[in-house]
Amino acid sequence: MPVDAPHSTLRFGVKTTPMHLTYDEILRVWEEADELPELDDAWLWDHLMPLAGPPGGAVLEGWTLLAALAARTTRLRLGLLVTSNRLRSPAHLGKIATTVDVISKGRLAMGLGVGGTRQPDGPNPAVAEYAAYGLPLPSPGEGLARLTETITILRRMWTEEVFDHDGPFTTLRGTRNGPGPVQPGGPPLLIGGWGDRTLRIVAEHADIWNVPGPPHNTPGWIAERARVLDAHCAAIGRDPAEITRSAQIIVDYADPAATRAQVSALAAAGIRHVVLALPRPYPDNAARWLVERIVTPVREQGA
Repeated sequence: MPVDAPHSTLRFGVKTTPMHLTYDEILRVWEEADELPELDDAWLWDHLMPLAGPPGGAVLEGWTLLAALAARTTRLRLGLLVTSNRLRSPAHLGKIATTVDVISKGRLAMGLGVGGTRQPDGPNPAVAEYAAYGLPLPSPGEGLARLTETITILRRMWTEEVFDHDGPFTTLRGTRNGPGPVQPGGPPLLIGGWGDRTLRIVAEHADIWNVPGPPHNTPGWIAERARVLDAHCAAIGRDPAEITRSAQIIVDYADPAATRAQVSALAAAGIRHVVLALPRPYPDNAARWLVERIVTPVREQGA
Protein backbone atom coordinates (compact mmCIF):
# COMPACT_ATOMS: atom_id res chain seq x y z
CA MET A 1 0.00 0.00 0.00
CA PRO A 2 1.38 3.44 -0.82
CA VAL A 3 2.48 5.39 2.23
CA ASP A 4 3.29 8.73 0.58
CA ALA A 5 -0.25 10.03 0.18
CA PRO A 6 -2.26 9.45 3.39
CA HIS A 7 -4.90 11.99 2.35
CA SER A 8 -5.58 10.39 -1.03
CA THR A 9 -8.69 8.39 -1.97
CA LEU A 10 -9.86 5.89 0.65
CA ARG A 11 -8.17 2.54 0.09
CA PHE A 12 -9.47 -0.91 1.03
CA GLY A 13 -8.03 -4.23 2.10
CA VAL A 14 -9.49 -7.59 3.04
CA LYS A 15 -8.64 -9.67 6.11
CA THR A 16 -9.06 -13.42 6.42
CA THR A 17 -8.55 -14.52 10.02
CA PRO A 18 -7.10 -18.05 9.75
CA MET A 19 -9.18 -19.55 12.58
CA HIS A 20 -11.50 -22.54 12.07
CA LEU A 21 -10.78 -22.35 8.33
CA THR A 22 -8.88 -24.43 5.81
CA TYR A 23 -6.07 -23.23 3.59
CA ASP A 24 -8.24 -23.71 0.52
CA GLU A 25 -11.00 -21.49 1.94
CA ILE A 26 -8.53 -18.69 2.58
CA LEU A 27 -6.74 -19.16 -0.74
CA ARG A 28 -10.06 -18.86 -2.59
CA VAL A 29 -10.65 -15.39 -1.15
CA TRP A 30 -7.10 -14.20 -1.78
CA GLU A 31 -7.00 -15.37 -5.38
CA GLU A 32 -10.34 -13.70 -6.06
CA ALA A 33 -9.23 -10.46 -4.36
CA ASP A 34 -6.03 -10.48 -6.39
CA GLU A 35 -8.16 -10.09 -9.53
CA LEU A 36 -10.12 -7.11 -8.15
CA PRO A 37 -8.21 -3.81 -8.38
CA GLU A 38 -10.68 -2.16 -6.00
CA LEU A 39 -9.00 -4.12 -3.18
CA ASP A 40 -5.45 -2.94 -2.51
CA ASP A 41 -4.21 -5.44 0.06
CA ALA A 42 -4.94 -8.62 2.01
CA TRP A 43 -4.13 -9.54 5.61
CA LEU A 44 -3.88 -12.41 8.07
CA TRP A 45 -3.45 -12.39 11.83
CA ASP A 46 -0.75 -13.86 14.12
CA HIS A 47 -2.10 -16.29 16.71
CA LEU A 48 -1.29 -19.93 17.38
CA MET A 49 -4.59 -21.01 18.95
CA PRO A 50 -8.23 -20.01 18.40
CA LEU A 51 -9.44 -16.94 20.27
CA ALA A 52 -13.09 -17.97 19.83
CA GLY A 53 -15.05 -21.13 19.14
CA PRO A 54 -13.78 -24.64 19.89
CA PRO A 55 -10.32 -24.40 21.50
CA GLY A 56 -9.11 -27.36 19.47
CA GLY A 57 -10.05 -25.79 16.15
CA ALA A 58 -7.71 -25.20 13.25
CA VAL A 59 -5.31 -22.24 13.21
CA LEU A 60 -2.63 -21.91 10.54
CA GLU A 61 0.65 -20.18 11.44
CA GLY A 62 0.60 -16.66 10.06
CA TRP A 63 3.95 -16.12 8.35
CA THR A 64 4.05 -19.60 6.85
CA LEU A 65 0.57 -19.05 5.44
CA LEU A 66 1.50 -15.57 4.21
CA ALA A 67 4.45 -16.98 2.25
CA ALA A 68 2.17 -19.53 0.59
CA LEU A 69 -0.38 -16.86 -0.34
CA ALA A 70 2.35 -14.54 -1.60
CA ALA A 71 3.36 -17.25 -4.05
CA ARG A 72 -0.24 -17.62 -5.28
CA THR A 73 -0.96 -13.90 -5.83
CA THR A 74 0.63 -11.26 -8.03
CA ARG A 75 -0.86 -7.84 -7.24
CA LEU A 76 -2.13 -7.48 -3.67
CA ARG A 77 -0.07 -5.84 -0.98
CA LEU A 78 -0.01 -8.31 1.91
CA GLY A 79 0.90 -8.73 5.54
CA LEU A 80 -0.08 -9.76 9.05
CA LEU A 81 -2.41 -7.49 10.99
CA VAL A 82 -0.40 -7.61 13.10
CA THR A 83 2.67 -9.72 13.81
CA SER A 84 3.07 -10.52 17.48
CA ASN A 85 6.50 -9.28 18.47
CA ARG A 86 6.77 -11.98 21.15
CA LEU A 87 6.49 -15.06 18.96
CA ARG A 88 9.85 -14.79 17.15
CA SER A 89 13.25 -13.33 17.92
CA PRO A 90 13.84 -10.02 16.13
CA ALA A 91 16.53 -11.13 13.68
CA HIS A 92 14.64 -14.31 12.85
CA LEU A 93 11.54 -12.21 12.15
CA GLY A 94 13.61 -9.96 9.92
CA LYS A 95 14.78 -12.95 7.90
CA ILE A 96 11.24 -14.33 7.61
CA ALA A 97 9.83 -10.98 6.49
CA THR A 98 12.60 -10.46 3.97
CA THR A 99 11.89 -13.88 2.48
CA VAL A 100 8.20 -13.05 2.06
CA ASP A 101 9.10 -9.72 0.45
CA VAL A 102 11.29 -11.60 -2.03
CA ILE A 103 8.63 -14.24 -2.74
CA SER A 104 6.01 -11.52 -3.29
CA LYS A 105 8.36 -9.42 -5.44
CA GLY A 106 8.16 -6.48 -3.07
CA ARG A 107 4.53 -6.53 -1.92
CA LEU A 108 5.01 -7.00 1.84
CA ALA A 109 3.75 -4.47 4.40
CA MET A 110 5.43 -5.20 7.75
CA GLY A 111 2.58 -5.26 10.27
CA LEU A 112 3.90 -5.34 13.83
CA GLY A 113 2.50 -5.04 17.34
CA VAL A 114 3.60 -5.58 20.94
CA GLY A 115 1.96 -9.01 21.24
CA GLY A 116 0.65 -10.47 24.46
CA THR A 117 1.50 -8.85 27.80
CA ARG A 118 0.50 -9.32 31.42
CA GLN A 119 -2.70 -7.45 32.24
CA PRO A 120 -3.89 -6.43 35.73
CA ASP A 121 -7.50 -7.55 35.26
CA GLY A 122 -10.04 -8.81 32.75
CA PRO A 123 -9.83 -11.73 30.33
CA ASN A 124 -6.48 -12.18 28.62
CA PRO A 125 -6.46 -14.79 25.82
CA ALA A 126 -2.69 -14.48 25.54
CA VAL A 127 -2.25 -16.34 28.85
CA ALA A 128 -3.40 -19.72 27.51
CA GLU A 129 -1.80 -19.24 24.11
CA TYR A 130 1.62 -18.31 25.46
CA ALA A 131 1.55 -21.04 28.12
CA ALA A 132 0.73 -23.63 25.44
CA TYR A 133 3.76 -22.61 23.39
CA GLY A 134 6.20 -22.00 26.24
CA LEU A 135 6.34 -18.21 25.86
CA PRO A 136 6.66 -15.88 28.87
CA LEU A 137 4.26 -12.95 29.06
CA PRO A 138 6.17 -9.69 29.59
CA SER A 139 4.89 -6.60 31.34
CA PRO A 140 3.44 -3.91 29.07
CA GLY A 141 6.55 -1.77 29.57
CA GLU A 142 8.85 -4.61 28.60
CA GLY A 143 6.66 -5.43 25.62
CA LEU A 144 6.96 -1.87 24.32
CA ALA A 145 10.72 -1.83 24.85
CA ARG A 146 11.04 -5.10 22.97
CA LEU A 147 8.94 -3.69 20.13
CA THR A 148 11.24 -0.69 19.79
CA GLU A 149 14.30 -2.94 19.75
CA THR A 150 12.77 -5.17 17.08
CA ILE A 151 12.07 -2.16 14.86
CA THR A 152 15.70 -1.09 15.18
CA ILE A 153 16.93 -4.57 14.24
CA LEU A 154 14.53 -4.87 11.29
CA ARG A 155 15.64 -1.52 9.87
CA ARG A 156 19.30 -2.50 10.18
CA MET A 157 18.71 -5.89 8.56
CA TRP A 158 17.03 -4.17 5.64
CA THR A 159 19.65 -1.46 5.12
CA GLU A 160 23.05 -2.70 6.34
CA GLU A 161 25.25 -5.44 4.92
CA VAL A 162 26.52 -6.64 8.29
CA PHE A 163 26.10 -5.33 11.83
CA ASP A 164 26.37 -6.04 15.54
CA HIS A 165 23.65 -5.13 18.01
CA ASP A 166 23.81 -4.76 21.78
CA GLY A 167 20.35 -4.10 23.12
CA PRO A 168 18.43 -4.54 26.34
CA PHE A 169 17.02 -7.92 25.21
CA THR A 170 18.98 -8.99 22.13
CA THR A 171 22.68 -9.36 21.34
CA LEU A 172 23.69 -9.95 17.71
CA ARG A 173 27.12 -10.49 16.19
CA GLY A 174 27.93 -10.36 12.50
CA THR A 175 24.28 -10.33 11.41
CA ARG A 176 23.79 -10.57 7.64
CA ASN A 177 20.55 -10.77 5.69
CA GLY A 178 21.03 -11.84 2.10
CA PRO A 179 19.20 -11.51 -0.14
CA GLY A 180 17.88 -8.21 1.09
CA PRO A 181 14.28 -7.11 0.63
CA VAL A 182 13.04 -6.14 -2.81
CA GLN A 183 11.70 -2.82 -1.54
CA PRO A 184 14.48 -0.26 -1.05
CA GLY A 185 14.94 0.33 2.66
CA GLY A 186 12.62 -2.56 3.43
CA PRO A 187 8.85 -2.97 3.56
CA PRO A 188 6.71 -0.12 4.92
CA LEU A 189 6.15 -0.51 8.66
CA LEU A 190 2.60 -0.75 9.97
CA ILE A 191 2.26 -0.60 13.75
CA GLY A 192 -0.98 -1.66 15.39
CA GLY A 193 -2.04 -0.30 18.78
CA TRP A 194 -3.69 2.57 20.60
CA GLY A 195 -2.12 3.16 24.01
CA ASP A 196 -0.32 6.45 24.62
CA ARG A 197 3.11 4.82 24.78
CA THR A 198 2.44 2.73 21.68
CA LEU A 199 1.38 5.85 19.79
CA ARG A 200 4.71 7.43 20.66
CA ILE A 201 6.43 4.50 18.93
CA VAL A 202 4.08 4.94 15.98
CA ALA A 203 5.05 8.60 15.74
CA GLU A 204 8.74 7.76 15.86
CA HIS A 205 8.83 4.81 13.48
CA ALA A 206 5.66 3.88 11.58
CA ASP A 207 4.64 4.49 7.99
CA ILE A 208 1.11 3.26 8.76
CA TRP A 209 -0.93 3.22 11.97
CA ASN A 210 -3.70 0.64 12.34
CA VAL A 211 -6.36 0.40 15.03
CA PRO A 212 -9.45 -1.79 15.47
CA GLY A 213 -12.66 -0.01 14.46
CA PRO A 214 -16.29 -1.08 14.81
CA PRO A 215 -17.62 -3.11 16.54
CA HIS A 216 -14.68 -2.87 18.98
CA ASN A 217 -14.09 0.89 18.89
CA THR A 218 -16.08 3.85 17.62
CA PRO A 219 -14.89 6.38 15.03
CA GLY A 220 -15.03 9.03 17.75
CA TRP A 221 -12.66 7.04 19.94
CA ILE A 222 -10.31 6.54 16.98
CA ALA A 223 -10.37 10.29 16.28
CA GLU A 224 -9.36 10.92 19.90
CA ARG A 225 -6.49 8.44 19.60
CA ALA A 226 -5.42 10.13 16.37
CA ARG A 227 -5.16 13.43 18.22
CA VAL A 228 -2.80 11.76 20.69
CA LEU A 229 -0.70 10.52 17.77
CA ASP A 230 -0.66 14.02 16.30
CA ALA A 231 0.60 15.38 19.61
CA HIS A 232 3.42 12.83 19.71
CA CYS A 233 4.37 13.78 16.14
CA ALA A 234 4.45 17.45 17.10
CA ALA A 235 6.67 16.66 20.10
CA ILE A 236 9.32 15.04 17.90
CA GLY A 237 8.95 17.35 14.92
CA ARG A 238 7.39 14.86 12.55
CA ASP A 239 4.66 15.76 10.07
CA PRO A 240 1.67 13.61 11.12
CA ALA A 241 0.55 13.54 7.46
CA GLU A 242 3.48 11.17 6.81
CA ILE A 243 1.61 8.40 8.67
CA THR A 244 -1.26 6.69 6.88
CA ARG A 245 -4.25 6.21 9.22
CA SER A 246 -5.72 2.71 8.93
CA ALA A 247 -8.56 0.87 10.69
CA GLN A 248 -10.06 -2.60 10.47
CA ILE A 249 -13.75 -3.39 10.82
CA ILE A 250 -15.78 -6.59 10.83
CA VAL A 251 -18.12 -6.86 7.85
CA ASP A 252 -21.82 -7.58 8.43
CA TYR A 253 -23.02 -9.80 5.57
CA ALA A 254 -26.64 -9.30 6.62
CA ASP A 255 -26.44 -5.51 6.76
CA PRO A 256 -23.96 -4.08 4.25
CA ALA A 257 -25.56 -0.65 4.64
CA ALA A 258 -24.45 -0.62 8.28
CA THR A 259 -20.91 -1.56 7.25
CA ARG A 260 -20.89 1.20 4.63
CA ALA A 261 -22.01 3.69 7.25
CA GLN A 262 -19.17 2.61 9.53
CA VAL A 263 -16.64 3.01 6.72
CA SER A 264 -17.95 6.49 5.93
CA ALA A 265 -17.74 7.46 9.61
CA LEU A 266 -14.14 6.23 9.76
CA ALA A 267 -13.28 8.26 6.67
CA ALA A 268 -14.81 11.33 8.30
CA ALA A 269 -12.57 10.67 11.32
CA GLY A 270 -9.45 10.80 9.12
CA ILE A 271 -8.99 7.12 8.28
CA ARG A 272 -7.63 6.67 4.74
CA HIS A 273 -7.26 2.88 4.68
CA VAL A 274 -9.96 0.42 5.79
CA VAL A 275 -9.37 -3.32 6.21
CA LEU A 276 -12.61 -5.27 5.80
CA ALA A 277 -12.45 -8.38 7.98
CA LEU A 278 -14.57 -11.26 6.71
CA PRO A 279 -16.48 -13.32 9.27
CA ARG A 280 -16.41 -17.07 8.78
CA PRO A 281 -17.68 -19.04 6.95
CA TYR A 282 -16.83 -17.20 3.74
CA PRO A 283 -19.65 -17.02 1.20
CA ASP A 284 -19.00 -17.72 -2.46
CA ASN A 285 -17.43 -14.75 -4.22
CA ALA A 286 -16.72 -13.06 -0.89
CA ALA A 287 -14.16 -10.62 -2.28
CA ARG A 288 -16.44 -9.57 -5.12
CA TRP A 289 -19.26 -9.10 -2.59
CA LEU A 290 -17.02 -6.66 -0.70
CA VAL A 291 -16.37 -4.68 -3.86
CA GLU A 292 -19.98 -4.60 -5.00
CA ARG A 293 -21.69 -4.03 -1.64
CA ILE A 294 -19.10 -2.02 0.30
CA VAL A 295 -16.19 -0.56 -1.68
CA THR A 296 -17.91 0.72 -4.82
CA PRO A 297 -20.94 2.28 -3.05
CA VAL A 298 -18.71 4.05 -0.52
CA ARG A 299 -16.46 5.44 -3.23
CA GLU A 300 -19.48 6.59 -5.22
CA GLN A 301 -20.51 8.57 -2.13
CA GLY A 302 -17.17 10.37 -2.34
CA ALA A 303 -15.30 8.90 0.64
